[in-house]
Amino acid sequence: MARATWIAVLAAGLAVGAFSLAVARDAPAYSYGGGSTFAGAAELVAGYALLAVGLTALGRRQARVGELLVAASFAWFLLEWNNPRTGSAFVFTVGLTLYVAAPPLVAHAVFAYPSGRLSGWPERVGVASAYAGAVIVLGLLAAALFDPAAEDCAQCPHNFLLVHGSRSAYADVNRVGVDLGLAWALLLALLAAAALVRANPVRRRVTAPVLAAGAAYLALVAAEFAHSTGRGFLDTDTLDRRLWLAQAGVLCALALAVASGWVRARRTRSEVARLVLELAESPPAGGLRDALASKLGDDTLELAYPVGDRLLDGRGRSARLAGEVTPLVQAGKEVALLSHRPGLLDDPALVEEVAAAARLALENERLQAETRFQLEELRASRMRIIEMGDAERRRLERDLHDGAQQRLVALALDLRLARSRLGVQPDPVELARVDEAEGQLRLALAELRELARGIFPAVLAEEGLTAALEALEEESPGRIGLTSVAASRVGSAAEAAAYFVVAETLRCDPAYRHDVAVAQQDGHLVVEVDGARPPASVVALQDRVGALDGSVRILSRGSGRVTVRAEIPCGS
Repeated sequence: MARATWIAVLAAGLAVGAFSLAVARDAPAYSYGGGSTFAGAAELVAGYALLAVGLTALGRRQARVGELLVAASFAWFLLEWNNPRTGSAFVFTVGLTLYVAAPPLVAHAVFAYPSGRLSGWPERVGVASAYAGAVIVLGLLAAALFDPAAEDCAQCPHNFLLVHGSRSAYADVNRVGVDLGLAWALLLALLAAAALVRANPVRRRVTAPVLAAGAAYLALVAAEFAHSTGRGFLDTDTLDRRLWLAQAGVLCALALAVASGWVRARRTRSEVARLVLELAESPPAGGLRDALASKLGDDTLELAYPVGDRLLDGRGRSARLAGEVTPLVQAGKEVALLSHRPGLLDDPALVEEVAAAARLALENERLQAETRFQLEELRASRMRIIEMGDAERRRLERDLHDGAQQRLVALALDLRLARSRLGVQPDPVELARVDEAEGQLRLALAELRELARGIFPAVLAEEGLTAALEALEEESPGRIGLTSVAASRVGSAAEAAAYFVVAETLRCDPAYRHDVAVAQQDGHLVVEVDGARPPASVVALQDRVGALDGSVRILSRGSGRVTVRAEIPCGS
């Protein structure tokens, strides 16, 4: 609200209150606040309290609640304006129409606090019924039938809304309005009490004072309507005035309840200010969520960052938010989402302060989360490539074993059969050719088996790393010595990586004896291979092991000897 408009509303509210009290004091028999100094003070304090908290709410960007409270403060004073001694037809007509408008407005503000929205259809039905009964039935319809002359009210000013004066119809409308008033006031009081009981402990701390005051006020309004059902209209007898004084006190309590919520918000803002100092040094990954949860007093709080079509937490992992979610916006861009207990961030100003206080930390953690997510995606992509490569290696090994190797074995059988057909005294030339062919075939089979094992040994997939290394030792006598081998199975990708570290190191220096040790330490598969020189394919090995979040290092042992050490996570 613009400052000039705010000041104008304040001035109008003060003037309306003073004018209403003057009307009441001039004709105390027809008023509520004109009978005594205490009653007049109660009228002003209650109305001005609603005006003050309403205008403050407008300044705090709680627009809807503020508007309702300001309107309720004006309506509270309008109860005195249907006094026959007002001396103004306009004032008298406004009083006839809106003298019961305060209860629906107060109820609307109570149920809309603090977000400004009614939470469910029962509240919407109850508030709508209150407006209809108070403003339409007891207000507009009754005013349209009220003729001061027909009601023998010589002091009453002219009624601008008079359509057709009828004493009986006017009495019937008032009686219906009072009966309806008792119904909607009781309904709203019960709804307020039910909302108070139904709220979870966290939300109850925020709304309980306002709901309790609202329920008490509506119960007093219902009592006033119940007292009026016998006569069929609202009046100013002794009990009515006492009920009205009780309503004034409860409205003051309602104003204090709303103000107490701002005190809590102020304390929260102090915590946010401390948060600025704490976040001067960037917190660790995920630490911003812990800092916000501590300062805002909500252990259920979760923080997530929108990256593309995903939500990531501070560690770059996928996140899911439940419950009430508030976006944190900077420079018109949604940088983060907070899920929190209901009502925690209903104040838009508080949301902006949180976003401003954590601006640098939010941006820093968002970028780190995005980077971690991209690194994880890259790691997963590398892992998929390695898995696809190993799968293709296994397929090639099976194809060679089941295809080319079997055909060569069949050819070897055919050659033996051909040798047997040469007779007892074969032609030496033919025999030499068969022998040469058999020799070449044996060599081809040996090279094919070596190629198949190099591509991907079948024993590795079927029996694991220990069996594969033992088979490698048998096939390379004198070149490899297994000093220790981890007996338990680990992930297939880790076993394949460990095997190829050993195999590639052996291939690099076939004349040198290599001592191989494989052990499980702290969740890692540790492979050490002693050799004379590092493998030529060390970069490829580092890529394969690195895709599993492992490492390959070349350690010098002096005299030109080295140790290839690989550390591979066992769960990979």
